[in-house]
Amino acid sequence: MPVIAIIGAGPGLGAAVARRFGREGFAIALISRNQSKLNAMAAELTVAGFTARAYAADVLTPASLESALARAASELGPITAVQYSPLPSRDYLKPVLDLTPELALEALQFSALGLIHAARAVLPAMRESGDGSIILINGGTSVKARAGFAGTSVAFPAESAYGEMLHDALAGEGIRVNQLVIPGGIPQLQLDNGIDDVADRIWDLHAVAGPFRTMLIPLEDGRE
Repeated sequence: MPVIAIIGAGPGLGAAVARRFGREGFAIALISRNQSKLNAMAAELTVAGFTARAYAADVLTPASLESALARAASELGPITAVQYSPLPSRDYLKPVLDLTPELALEALQFSALGLIHAARAVLPAMRESGDGSIILINGGTSVKARAGFAGTSVAFPAESAYGEMLHDALAGEGIRVNQLVIPGGIPQLQLDNGIDDVADRIWDLHAVAGPFRTMLIPLEDGRE
């Protein structure tokens, strides 16, 4: 059974992606910091007929993230797909004049270094099988800096750069590395089927090789 690890799993997009991949026969590894909330999500998915398990980890603590991915692979099988979508702290959305070196470093650890640790944990098995995907979910500051969202404006582009390099380096090995940019809150984007449309787009990124970056909707001034 293929396995998707959703890093930053929550009741919104994470749950929608879990259901979408679950309908395609995937087992689901839910990863975020709160074990009790993850347990509730896993229970709901299990009742719906999916295979889902919960693994608490913090992307700011590399050992916990790597351990969660290793346990998921051991219990569910080799990880076929990773969605990297932890929700940034509100502290990362402060104005640039309030951005300290310490906060910038934390934002980089959260976005770029967390992704690097996750990728290095799952890529050996993906490369051995010649198949897999890593999907980054980012806001609009990954492509356009905004002075009012300084932390993500520094960290998301670093995460994007690493992802794009992986996309280029692994394209010939059957491993897809893609980024979906969601410029703004999903409820405000007026999609026909709401969050399920986003989950469908993420499935497409996994299933079909394509360019590194996909914009969910065109980026407009004022959207994060």
